[in-house]
Amino acid sequence: MALYVETVIDADMDVLWELTQDPAWHQSWDLRFTSITFLPRAEGEPQGFRYATLLLPFLWVAGAGVSAGERQRADGTRVSALRFSSGHPLSPLAEGSGYWRYVPGPTGIRFLTGYDYRTRWGRFGAIADRLVLRPLMGWATAWSFDRLRLWCERGIRPRAALARALGECAVRLVLVLAVLLASPVAPLAIAAGAAALAVLLPPLPGTPAARRCRRTPIGRARAPHLLASL
Repeated sequence: MALYVETVIDADMDVLWELTQDPAWHQSWDLRFTSITFLPRAEGEPQGFRYATLLLPFLWVAGAGVSAGERQRADGTRVSALRFSSGHPLSPLAEGSGYWRYVPGPTGIRFLTGYDYRTRWGRFGAIADRLVLRPLMGWATAWSFDRLRLWCERGIRPRAALARALGECAVRLVLVLAVLLASPVAPLAIAAGAAALAVLLPPLPGTPAARRCRRTPIGRARAPHLLASL
């Protein structure tokens, strides 16, 4: 099943377009990529790019792809699409495709994505994708979208947003450990309750949260015709 993520961002369309289409800005807020580089291209041709993701310290996986965008559409929306692939043997993603839509609305721009991919490693890769990778990719996309929203609406830059998220996680963990160490009677039950609260309590307004994004489309999500041209 294809992944879908949607949020509403109260920002100028040109600003949002630049922050999502310029690779230098894109790589700063999107957890899925560590670096993105555009390749030289001829006029009228799709934009080629290379990307790399740091999975573990000193372990990089890289790939390449093509993208294209439509800034001027009759209905006032914008759209971009891409196809990508990776030949790296340690990359769980062999190839994939996706799109972004920018839909103006009364409270902001509906910024949404739909994408899917093919894994490698046969049956093991398919099981790992269903149990681990696909949920993780969906979460990372939604968390990144909310980090982008905070940048546009509140001026919280991506590094500061990440620092806030890590700091809040650390505080929640410390509180759970403190409850566990300070509860000699039935510590497991009390710690379990504290852990549940730490997970269920919503993040602070200035901290990115994947739960703020819609994860299922309203109606049928259709890929733009632009994607078929790549």
